[in-house]
Amino acid sequence: MAHLAFSIDPQWASCAEFGVSVLSQCRGKGLGATLFDHAVVHARNEGVQMLFVHALSENSAMLRIAKSAGAKVARDGSETEAFLQLPLANLDSQVSQMVNEHMSEVDYQLKAKAKQFREILAVLQEIRQGVRSARHQSQP
Repeated sequence: MAHLAFSIDPQWASCAEFGVSVLSQCRGKGLGATLFDHAVVHARNEGVQMLFVHALSENSAMLRIAKSAGAKVARDGSETEAFLQLPLANLDSQVSQMVNEHMSEVDYQLKAKAKQFREILAVLQEIRQGVRSARHQSQP
């Protein structure tokens, strides 16, 4: 899960904070980086010019993601902040966001339909097993 918090203070209107949490069993698969990339494009298209990441200094995965995006990282004891300057939105960033959103929706719908299909097959298999059992019980 990720969040992108936009500032409500007019002085910091072009700033946002990114945060992410990935289940321990799902870590190491690039999910955090993917969520970060999506958040950067979305923030950029919303007029954000500075993205902040606040993390514990021991959160090396998040800090590596921020550094690889070009963020300036400032460590202060057990906490670290990363500051990423975002370029202005352009046609490419807007089209990229639109395509990513549509592809995500298609991916979700395909997975939902596949799940429904598997459930239908499971019910049919259960019915088939019941009919087979009934046949064997009715035979002398």
